[in-house]
Amino acid sequence: MPTATLLSIQTGRIAPLGPEHVPSAIVKTARQGPIAVGLLGLDGDEHADLAVHGGAEKAVYGYAASHFPGWAAQFPALNFTGGAMGENLTVSGMTEEDICVGDVHAIGTALLQVCQPRQPCFKFSLRHDNNRLPKAMVKSGWSGWYYRVLQTGALSPGDAVTLHQRPNPDFPFTRLVEIVYHGKATREEIARLADMSGVAGQWRDHARQLLG
Repeated sequence: MPTATLLSIQTGRIAPLGPEHVPSAIVKTARQGPIAVGLLGLDGDEHADLAVHGGAEKAVYGYAASHFPGWAAQFPALNFTGGAMGENLTVSGMTEEDICVGDVHAIGTALLQVCQPRQPCFKFSLRHDNNRLPKAMVKSGWSGWYYRVLQTGALSPGDAVTLHQRPNPDFPFTRLVEIVYHGKATREEIARLADMSGVAGQWRDHARQLLG
């Protein structure tokens, strides 16, 4: 994995979003470190709908800063900076193409494990008042990645993001993004996901159901 750096940290509180005042914490505010990270996420970060957001396997959301110019080219009227995707961690020097499913990253004093991609919902549209954004994320594959927290600790902007462990070097994260967004996994991939260390439990369970 290339040298990567935590550019910024963002957390959000639940607040009304959009014309219908939908409760959401997708609007994030930049934080200075050190910020404590527990098993369910960063200190000061909230989740409005725990059925689809938050939890141990969506504890911290990371996103590649290098995608922002591509987003700006597609949507020049919008502002894409740290936190624009609703991410907690904006990372430079690393994208989905540089990681594998289950990678463990050491950031600050914490250990975070890549376990699944983000599936964009309508709140992403409301955040920027543009309903084309979720489909654009699916088309591009610029999903970002959710971390589970293996070791609690503290993070600060400027921390290095280093590869601590890679349990699945032959299963690129980009392939999981394709499977989650578009399906069409091979029988071999489904069998692999059904017993894969590090992948989010919902995808392991789904693979096992497909296998019957």
